[in-house]
Amino acid sequence: MAIIRDSGSLELTDASNSSMVYWQSIEHPTNTLLPGSKLGLNKTTGLSQKLVPWKNSVDPSPGLFSLELDPNGSTQYFIRWNESVNYWTSGPWDWEGNRFSLMPEMTGDYIYDFQFVNDATQSYFYYSIKNDSLLVSRFIIDVTGQIKQQVWADNLQQWFLIWAVPHTLCDVYMLCGAYGSCTDNALPYCNCVKGFSQKVQTDWDLQDYSGGCKRNTPLQCQTNSTSARAPSDKFHIMEDVRLPDNAQGAVATGSHECQVACLNSCSCTAYTYNYTGCFVWHGDLINLQEQYSGIGGGTLLLRLAASELPDKQRKKTKIIGSVIGGVGAFFIILAIVLFFLSRMCRRDRTFRISKAAGVALTDFRYSDLLDDIQSIDSLLLDLSTLRVATNDFGDGTMLGKGGFGMVHKGVLPDGKQIAVKRLSHSSRQGIGELKSELVLVAKLRHRNLVSLIGVCLEEQEKILVYEFMPNRSLDTILFDFEKRKDLDWGRRFKIISGVARGLQYLHEDSQLKLVHRDLKASNVLLDFDYNPKISDFGLAKIFGGDQSEDVTRRIAGTYGYMSPEYAMHGQYSAKSDAFSFGVLVLEIVTGRRNNGSCNSEKYVYLVNLVWEHWTKGNVIELIDPSLSGHPSHVDQVLKCIQIGLLCVQNRPEDRPTMSSVNVMLSNQSARLPSVSMPAFCDRLSGCSDNSELASSNGMTVTKLEPR
Repeated sequence: MAIIRDSGSLELTDASNSSMVYWQSIEHPTNTLLPGSKLGLNKTTGLSQKLVPWKNSVDPSPGLFSLELDPNGSTQYFIRWNESVNYWTSGPWDWEGNRFSLMPEMTGDYIYDFQFVNDATQSYFYYSIKNDSLLVSRFIIDVTGQIKQQVWADNLQQWFLIWAVPHTLCDVYMLCGAYGSCTDNALPYCNCVKGFSQKVQTDWDLQDYSGGCKRNTPLQCQTNSTSARAPSDKFHIMEDVRLPDNAQGAVATGSHECQVACLNSCSCTAYTYNYTGCFVWHGDLINLQEQYSGIGGGTLLLRLAASELPDKQRKKTKIIGSVIGGVGAFFIILAIVLFFLSRMCRRDRTFRISKAAGVALTDFRYSDLLDDIQSIDSLLLDLSTLRVATNDFGDGTMLGKGGFGMVHKGVLPDGKQIAVKRLSHSSRQGIGELKSELVLVAKLRHRNLVSLIGVCLEEQEKILVYEFMPNRSLDTILFDFEKRKDLDWGRRFKIISGVARGLQYLHEDSQLKLVHRDLKASNVLLDFDYNPKISDFGLAKIFGGDQSEDVTRRIAGTYGYMSPEYAMHGQYSAKSDAFSFGVLVLEIVTGRRNNGSCNSEKYVYLVNLVWEHWTKGNVIELIDPSLSGHPSHVDQVLKCIQIGLLCVQNRPEDRPTMSSVNVMLSNQSARLPSVSMPAFCDRLSGCSDNSELASSNGMTVTKLEPR
C-alpha cells in the first residue's frame, strides 16, 4: 500500500499494517530534501543519500551535478561535477553552532532546527521546522548546479529563495561548458566567446549549457594549409576575465615571446602575460567569467582564425608632452589670477547680499571660525541666476512642495542640473533652521549625504540649492504601485546600506557629531544610479564632547518615524535616528507606508504587523510582491527585516548603533542579536491627542509644549 505522509514522504507499507514500511522516499532523495529527509551515508549498507538535479528543465534524467557527503569520512558535504570535481564545500559540521562551518547562511536561523548525526552505522544531515512556524520548506539542487533553500509563500503561490550556494552561478564548475563565458547578474548568464557558437542550440534553449560552444572557423594550423599566403591566427583580447583552469607556464621574457610560444603549438588556444610571467592554455577553455574583478582575473588573449577579427585599428596620434605642459602652465596662472579677482568681488557682494537679506553672515551660530565663514561665502548665488535657471520659479519646473515652501528643478549656465529649495515666507522652517541646514550641509561631506551647491539670501529670499537627484525622493518610487517595480532587491539593499553609512557618518565619523531627527523616505533622495543621499538637515542637532543625548520641549519630526522616547518625552539621541532607520528598512522591504496616524479605520501600524508575522514565522509573506520576480536574495531580505526590528525596539539601549548595523549588513557571517518586542503605535503620544498634526504624506510636524 502506498501512503503519502504529511511530511511529504511517499511510503510503501504492508496493506494490513501501515507501520511496517518497506520503502520510503524520505530515505531516497532525488533533487529535493524535505524536512526529516536524510542526506548522508549508511555505513552498514553503503547506501549514499545524495541530491542529483534534472538534466535540464524538462528532462528528469540525472544531471552532472551532485551534493553528497565526503566519501573520505569527514562531516563536510561537496557539490561535485561529473563525480570527479569538487567545486564547493560546506565545511565541517560545527557541533557547538549546529551548522556547517563555511555556511554563514545557517547562522541565527529562527525557523529551522539543523542536525547532524554521526555514529558507527550512519552519518547524515537532516533538518526540521520549529513548532511555531507554518512554513513549507525544501532544499533542492538546481539544474544550474546550485543548492537552494526555498520556502513556499502561500499568498503569492510560489517558491521563494532563501539562499543559494555557490552564491553566484559563475562559481559553478563547467556551468557554461567549453568556450562558454559566464556573466553574473545577466540573462542569459552563459554566452559563447567571440568566434564560437552554441554546440547544441536546443540544450541552450532549455538552460543546459554544459555542452558548451564550438569554433566557427578552424585555426590556420588545423586546416593543413601549406600556402604561404594563408593568414596566421590572431588573438582576441578579453579584459577583466576570470582566467580559465589548467594554465601552463611557458618560458618568455615579454608579451611578444609569449604570443609566439602559443602560436608555435597548434593545441595552444589562449595565453596571458603579466608580472608573474607567461601562461598558455592547451585544449578547451573552461570556467571563463567576464566582467570579473576578483582573485585570478586578468587579460586573456584568445586564439582565433584571422577571418574572425577585423584589421588593426589605426594608431592614435600622440600628443607631445611639452605642448601639454606649456598650455597647462598658462591656464594654471590664468586660473590663479581669476581666483583672486573673484574673491575681491565676492567680499563686497557678500556684505551687500547679507544686508539685503536682513541677516549678517556673522550671526550664524557655527560661523565663528574662519573656515565656516569661508564655506558659506563660497556658496552664495545670485537670485537672478536662479530665476533664469528655474524659468522664474515657474510651475513647469516644480518638483514638489510642502510646509517649507517649494522645490524647483533648474539648470545653471554651465549646464549643471540643480534642485532649488525656496522657503516660503510663512514656512515653519525659520531662519534658525535655515542657518542650521546651511552650515551643517556645507561642512558635511559624504557620498550618502546630499551636497549643497549654493545659497541665496537676496531680496528677503531664503533659498538653498542642492545637487539634482534624477530619481527624486524614495517615497515617490517606493509607494507608487508601478514605479516601485524599478526597485529590485539589489537597488533596495543599496539604499538601505547607503542610508546606514550616511547615518554612521553623522553619528560617529563627521567633525560634527549630530542627530538628524527627521529621517524618512521623503528625505532620502536617489541619484541616477539609485544611490541614496540623506537630505533635509533643518531639524538636525549637534552633540558636543561626550554628550550622547538631549531633551527638548519643541518636538519636531514625523509621526510614524519618531521613537517613543522622543515623541513622548522629547528625549533624542543617535538611537532615535536608529529607530527611524528601522521603520524605513521595514518600509523598503514591504513596500508599505508606515502611516503616522491612528485615526483611520484602515490604519495598520507597520512595525506591529511585521512583528506579528515575525513571531509566527511567516514574515516572508510581507515582502513586497513586486520583488517576486527577484527571489534570489530572500536570505538578505530576512536579515534586513531582523535588523529593522532590532532598530525599532522599545528601549533605546537595546537598539544597535549604526556602525553595528553596517557590520550586520556587510558581514554575511555576522550573528544578529535576538529581537525583543518593538515599540507599538499605542505607546506614542502622536497617536492620541496630537495625532491630527500628522499626515499621510509624511509631513514633518512640530509640537510645542508649555514650560
